[in-house]
Amino acid sequence: MKYGARNQLTGKITKIKKGDIMCQVALEIDAPAGMNSVMTVESLEDLGISEGDRVKIVAKAVNVLLVKE
Repeated sequence: MKYGARNQLTGKITKIKKGDIMCQVALEIDAPAGMNSVMTVESLEDLGISEGDRVKIVAKAVNVLLVKE
């Protein structure tokens, strides 16, 4: 997958909270901090990510994208 953002971190998904349409993904990043990402449940399922997976965190403007490693 190609993307234009250069600000990248890596981390581990620690918790996924699903609603009917949106979900919140809690992350533990490889630094002394944490982060959350909000996306549609459809996007979560399309990415095939679940708790415990390692992901790349791509930050661009106001969006935080998760890319499964």
